[in-house]
Amino acid sequence: MLTSSRPLIAAFLAAALQAGAFAHGDVTPQAVDTSSLPKLGDDWRGENPFRKHEGAIKVGTSAYNQNCARCHGLEAVSGGIAPDLRKLDNECATLKDARKQAMCVKEIDDYFATTVRKGRTRNGAVYMPPFEGMLNQEAVWSIKAYLETRREKAF
Repeated sequence: MLTSSRPLIAAFLAAALQAGAFAHGDVTPQAVDTSSLPKLGDDWRGENPFRKHEGAIKVGTSAYNQNCARCHGLEAVSGGIAPDLRKLDNECATLKDARKQAMCVKEIDDYFATTVRKGRTRNGAVYMPPFEGMLNQEAVWSIKAYLETRREKAF
């Protein structure tokens, strides 16, 4: 390889890596207008209070598209970058015992809210950024209400 081509190759690689970093667009969390929803207060709920709430689903659809779709996919259909959130509570849907199913749903709600608020890291790598302080409780639960409308049928 000619030594004069090395700077050109290095510049090309740097540009390609930079383009990849911006491939998902602006990843700054976007504000969510939750003024149309009932206020939930400062203490986080253990379960989604907006389940099947039409107004919350509408807010959650917008909030998801603004803050989640770039990693989890449009309409919650994952492109493989991040988990497919349509399958988040499939295990619960297959349970026949109503009490066990309710406990499972509560556990998934808690897992979802905690993950959105605190984020997820593994071996020092950030797999999901924390949204606490950026998305309020109403926004988080409205996103969950939207995702429940996108649920993939459990097998």
